[in-house]
Amino acid sequence: MDLKDFITFRHLLHQYPDLSGFESATRELIRAFLKPFRPDKMQEVAATGLLVKFDGKKPGKTILVRAELDALPIREVNTFSHKSGDPLKSHKCGHDGHMVILCRLAWLLHQQPLDQGTAYLLFQPAEENGLGAKAVMEDPVFRALKIDQVIALHNTPGFPLGSIQIRYGAFTPAVRSIMVGFEGRTSHAAEPENGLCPATAMNLFLSKALEMAIADTASDNFFLVSPVYMRLGEKSYGITAGSGEVHLTIRAWSDTMLQQQSDLMEQMAASIGTAFRLKITTGWTQEFSANNNDPVVVDQIQRAADELSIQSISLTAPMKWGEDFGLFTQHYPGAMFGLGAGEHHPALHNPDYDFEDQLIEPGSAVFERVVRNFLC
Repeated sequence: MDLKDFITFRHLLHQYPDLSGFESATRELIRAFLKPFRPDKMQEVAATGLLVKFDGKKPGKTILVRAELDALPIREVNTFSHKSGDPLKSHKCGHDGHMVILCRLAWLLHQQPLDQGTAYLLFQPAEENGLGAKAVMEDPVFRALKIDQVIALHNTPGFPLGSIQIRYGAFTPAVRSIMVGFEGRTSHAAEPENGLCPATAMNLFLSKALEMAIADTASDNFFLVSPVYMRLGEKSYGITAGSGEVHLTIRAWSDTMLQQQSDLMEQMAASIGTAFRLKITTGWTQEFSANNNDPVVVDQIQRAADELSIQSISLTAPMKWGEDFGLFTQHYPGAMFGLGAGEHHPALHNPDYDFEDQLIEPGSAVFERVVRNFLC
């Protein structure tokens, strides 16, 4: 196969995106594409994912390489021929490219079978909502495996095209989103003194939450607070608002720091509720563990880059976006590295983003070199 075959397949995946938890059609496209490479086994995992196995000629260690299947509910503004066929969803994080990098790795392992050991290629669902890694690890198919090491990549706009970014320690932060409900009592708009409007309490909570932020990425106490959604009352102009909610996304370099700040935020919401005689409810969603890179695996990535004469960049601070691969690195020695998409490339999750096809070859080459070096 030529590189153009993989590019064509990437464009096909881009045209038919699936959202988190609904990736069955994408999985079947992957399964059909991989079948000619004769993997030793392909098994469904976590409802809509796919686990692909390549055995070496002799038994040995095992390594898992992971890519993501899901797209985002973002309207694409690009007009190229492979644009999304669904106006309400599109691949704006590059998971279509990550999948094809893993497909090319499968082809490379088919072209030159492993001498020993086993490589598992995981096409994981539901990364964007933080539920996929957990679902994989709870699946009986996956729990039956013995995994010695895990590895993954993510394309990184803002870095030189084709370069890789490495980091010892945290590569991505711990992230979660809090949903705080404020329940009071409505009244006639002419008699607000007879109601319990949560507007002032909500404003106070939001202000105090933003004051908790430490935006310095060089600080171990880095803590970012991002307002994402607010609602107050109804569009009924004769009554005062009786309820509302505030949603914030928070992130920190470590799981411990995030938990400490989460506890403080819940206590703050409860205290404000008491002061304003409001009923407060709190909930959490979209949770991602910090992705802590094992130094031994980072050294393997660096070695692969050196052997392939690929530029490597050492990061002074973690990336700021969340990644549920962190759950894997909590349980197995592993690491994630970045793959530069270009210094002026549109950012992740932007409506004009598209994966850079030139990354398919170097991404799969680094994966292959790490796999072979580890299993030899």
